[in-house]
Amino acid sequence: MKVSLKAILAAMLLSAVPMVLAQDAATDTKKVADKTGHDTKVVAKDAAKDTDKGAKATGHETKKIAKTAGKDTEKAVDKTGHETKVVAKDAAKDTDKAAKKTGSVVKKGAEDTGHEMKKVGDDMK
Repeated sequence: MKVSLKAILAAMLLSAVPMVLAQDAATDTKKVADKTGHDTKVVAKDAAKDTDKGAKATGHETKKIAKTAGKDTEKAVDKTGHETKVVAKDAAKDTDKAAKKTGSVVKKGAEDTGHEMKKVGDDMK
């Protein structure tokens, strides 16, 4: 059995092909993995930016609403305070009138009593 040099070279060449193809597939897989990792990083970065924008917009809207609510509350307090002041003033006027009326009645009653006492004193003489 003679083995020729050509046969040995052909066998070596054919056995090297799967190794070269395997290395090429590994390189392609690495390239795809790198590209996928890069794309994932880009998408994550964009999502983070969008989330940041959304948070800022939400914070701004919350601040605007709180500011508006604060102004409305202040207006309501001012209006309530004014109404309370008006009611208190009216109540004071009514109390003053009632006190004057009561004082007048008491004074009249005292005068009537004094007059009656004077009559009694005159009758006793």
